[in-house]
Amino acid sequence: MKRAVQTIFLMFILFSCIKHPNGLYIEKLQCENHENPLGIETQHPHLSWQVTSSKMKGLQKACQIITGTDSLKVAKGTGDLWDSGKVLSGESINVLYSGKPLKSGSKYFWKVRIWDESNRVSQWSPIASWQMGLFSASDWKGAQWISYEKLDSSLCLVPGIHGNGDNLKEKAIKRPVIPMFRKSFQSNKELHSATLSISGLGHYEAYINGKKVSDSFLSPGWTDYDQTALYNTYDVTSMLHKGENVLGAIVGNGFYNINRERYRKLVISYGMPEMKTHLKLNFSDGSSETIVSDQSWKTSPSPIIYSGIYGGEDYDATLKQPGWNTPDFDDSNWQPVLISNGPKGKLSSEMDYPLKEMESIPLKKITLLKDGSSLYDFGQNASGIIGVNIQGKKGQQIKLYPSELINADSTFNQRATGSPYYFSYTLNGEGTEEWKPRFTYYGFRYVQVFGAVPENYANPENLPVIKSLAFLHTRNSAPENGTFACSSERLNQIHALIDWAIKSNFQSVLTDCPHREKLGWLEQTYLMGNGVHFRYDNYHLYRQLIFDMMDGQTPEGLIPDIAPEYVEFNGGFRDSPEWGSAGIILPYLLYLWYGDTQIIDEAWPMMTKYIDYLKNKSDNHFLDYGLGDWFDLGPQRPGVAQLTPIALTATATYYYDVKCMAEMASILQKPETEKLQKWAEEIREEFNSKFFNPKTKVYSTGSQTAMAMPYCFDIVEEQYKKQVFSNLIDSIKANNKALTAGDVGFHFLIEALTKGEASQLIFEMINRDDVPGYGFQLKKGATALTESWAALENVSNNHLMLGHVMEWFYSGLAGIQQTEKSVAYKEIRIKPEFVDGLSFVKGSFESPYGKIRSEWKKTANDIQIKIEIPFNTTAQVYLPTSYPGSVQIKDATNNTVTTKLKTEKGKVIAYVGSGIYTIEIVQ
Repeated sequence: MKRAVQTIFLMFILFSCIKHPNGLYIEKLQCENHENPLGIETQHPHLSWQVTSSKMKGLQKACQIITGTDSLKVAKGTGDLWDSGKVLSGESINVLYSGKPLKSGSKYFWKVRIWDESNRVSQWSPIASWQMGLFSASDWKGAQWISYEKLDSSLCLVPGIHGNGDNLKEKAIKRPVIPMFRKSFQSNKELHSATLSISGLGHYEAYINGKKVSDSFLSPGWTDYDQTALYNTYDVTSMLHKGENVLGAIVGNGFYNINRERYRKLVISYGMPEMKTHLKLNFSDGSSETIVSDQSWKTSPSPIIYSGIYGGEDYDATLKQPGWNTPDFDDSNWQPVLISNGPKGKLSSEMDYPLKEMESIPLKKITLLKDGSSLYDFGQNASGIIGVNIQGKKGQQIKLYPSELINADSTFNQRATGSPYYFSYTLNGEGTEEWKPRFTYYGFRYVQVFGAVPENYANPENLPVIKSLAFLHTRNSAPENGTFACSSERLNQIHALIDWAIKSNFQSVLTDCPHREKLGWLEQTYLMGNGVHFRYDNYHLYRQLIFDMMDGQTPEGLIPDIAPEYVEFNGGFRDSPEWGSAGIILPYLLYLWYGDTQIIDEAWPMMTKYIDYLKNKSDNHFLDYGLGDWFDLGPQRPGVAQLTPIALTATATYYYDVKCMAEMASILQKPETEKLQKWAEEIREEFNSKFFNPKTKVYSTGSQTAMAMPYCFDIVEEQYKKQVFSNLIDSIKANNKALTAGDVGFHFLIEALTKGEASQLIFEMINRDDVPGYGFQLKKGATALTESWAALENVSNNHLMLGHVMEWFYSGLAGIQQTEKSVAYKEIRIKPEFVDGLSFVKGSFESPYGKIRSEWKKTANDIQIKIEIPFNTTAQVYLPTSYPGSVQIKDATNNTVTTKLKTEKGKVIAYVGSGIYTIEIVQ
């Protein structure tokens, strides 16, 4: 009853906010960039909110935050933890909680109100909350790691071995049992709240009274378990009842144990599947009880008889134990659990969005093949699993082979994606059976089915009948940040092509491909960073990637090319400056995108060690090792850079690292700022002396990469910039506007051409389908971005690394940018490119302050632009005219708006505040 009254009261408070006469509404309250998060582990969380206003040009001038342990008291205006009072501040993101110390596992409530530039005060926001995680080992209060079986320490294999590992004798040869765990317990008091903290390694599915605790997939995210293991926190209050309850879980392998079966990119053994849980029950009378994983739990093998992150999954339904995770189940035949050692790494709360089944891709076509098997074509290459509904006899088995390509005879082709990989299911014969894999995923478009026939097809051998086969696309569930559409169907298809590569590789790390490797190659994290960021909220993923790099850094300072580093590759595949430099650039990007200075401070030791490492590897500031412009388009098979010296990309990246460090040192007001600035200048001078020809105004070989990188990094001396850019343009045109830059260089080519207002050239380059590139891939039938410009069949056909034009769709065509001094899109620049061949563009982006929208439409007589600027920000809008008199600006109610106009370099710049505007430019 108490909780019902509390809910009604809070709904009344929320309704009151909606009707506020001042027209100032506060929404999207976040703590640590999450709405109402669980598992917070910092004593000083960052609080953020967004504001909408009926008035244009709105800015926050002051705010007040109230925080407390009782939601009803906070709603009434009393906070027992922190009342900031009215604080003169324009900050509405990353506001540091500055109240009393916070307790492990406790839940806190907060609200905020603001004053705008006219001293109008908003109504109080709705009540938001956050709950703390378990800070330390002592907070787990007796919880132990439990397992079905233990791995002898002599058989552990960390780091892993690249390849099949067939010469490892007994290591990594045993197939781990995929165990089920259960614990029955009584709860006879009125429950106020219940919180479950759990880690199952490699991954788990948790249940209470037969129902899944969450809809997550492959939780927790994968890490270097010798350094960090993640746990998840759930509010399970509604899942428990008076009387007997059962907490259960299934735990699979993931990257925790990859044995020597089927396809494997690597073999590794941290241990056998194991689990740790902590269930806190808080009762209405103020008492509490804790259910933890210990020797009182029971365990049994699950029907999953094989599970491999690289090999697939087998399920034997004849081994099912119905109701195993419910109170009525008889577990007398189950055995006591073993107490295991657990991972060496520290348990840390997972703050990234969980992986989930995000959509079901519809079936396009079924083809019956000569050998009696059938091929299901879903028409889209993506990451995911299958879901099957099937009917047959007990003991019959089906096998399903997913693939992204097919052979000439329409059979599955796994040659470039890891073979063999398959799913198998053994029927129990009980009506229509439903099944999907739990602890693996693959990248595919097709599924070839053996041992069954599709429903309504001839079945002379009385095989199992597939009632339905679903393609369940799995990925990180981070919210969308942006949308894009334009008048060109080709560009919309390219956007979708890249987007599917982003979605397929947006996992608990940013993978390069969702099948063969599933590894976090680091160069793409920042080279594709803006493109990913414009589409999806990547704050939590990228923050975790930074911690992964901290875990992987060697004592010498090396940041490996992949993180987590499950296997130590040789040569440039472990130590390439363009890859390891993600350790410098990602913290800087999180600052620019989200205003996070804390991550810079946390990553500072790693960053300083890495630039010192690069300095020690350099010869007079000159680096000459690594992979260079990987997969550029040269005369040889794609791989290590062909058109641009490795030393050029390595040294240019080294310069940018030190330059970023100088800027971050200035942000943190560190004393080494001046030293870093001098260091960067020394590298720049050395770079120009080695690579620049002042007579020809050409860098090195004059390749697209060689010219674009120094231009983007401001390595080019001011007096030569115009001619260097002109030479870049001329060389592209002389090469018939074909793409040649690779994984590293193409990012900078797009950035350079956008910066130099040569978007027309970008448009013409990417539109082609007669030479390798995006159009060429589409013409070959690609539905996701491929690893090579030519969409070669012997490499991945769902790969993230060459999608750099995604950024241009938003920052170029739609023109959504920041000013040079802006952080987190506080000062917005709208600078769209009105290229010939397009009649309209629509772009939107969810910034930390709210939605930014930029749309334009061209007719024979005028250009119409619609923009939306969020509260507490300002914008500069660049218009394609040099005559202010041709510009008419109106607000959302169609009233004419008077604002500052300025003419600069042949364009009119309009300076506007928050609001929705329609701008017409008469030709």
